[in-house]
Amino acid sequence: MSARVPSAASSAGGAGTSRTVHVVRGVLIALGVALLGLGGWVLTDTVSPNRYGGLLLWLAGSVVVHDAVLAPVVAAVSLLVRRTGRRIRPAVLWIVQGAVVVGAIFSLVVVPEIVAKAKGPKNDTVLPFDYGLRLAVLWLVIAALTAAVVALYLARRRQKVRPSTDQV
Repeated sequence: MSARVPSAASSAGGAGTSRTVHVVRGVLIALGVALLGLGGWVLTDTVSPNRYGGLLLWLAGSVVVHDAVLAPVVAAVSLLVRRTGRRIRPAVLWIVQGAVVVGAIFSLVVVPEIVAKAKGPKNDTVLPFDYGLRLAVLWLVIAALTAAVVALYLARRRQKVRPSTDQV
């Protein structure tokens, strides 16, 4: 005799939950298809056909950068945070992962400027700043904000867990 394990839908809110999930999923799919259609229309209306190859290359490159750089970095940070020796709350892990994603996206935007600056632009006013320093400062700010958000989360969680001592 096997024990029946309740599904997430049945334990979360009964039979109505799965219908709601199906409706929301359908709306999101329809919205996605509509936005794809709008993007295709704008593409054909504003980009000349001889530039489609470059656009396709850029889109393929963004997928490769996501899969080869961004996703492994987030996975590695997640693994490091989980192996710190203590039990890490999922919310803390999500906060750290979110910070890494934001930092990685900013890095992907700024690294080409760092490379172009290192090559020496034809016009010095095109890339006037020290982008490497600014990226380092950005990572420090992200780290500080992440630490503050994690500390705030843990402090609020501790407040909710402690029983009140000012009873009348």
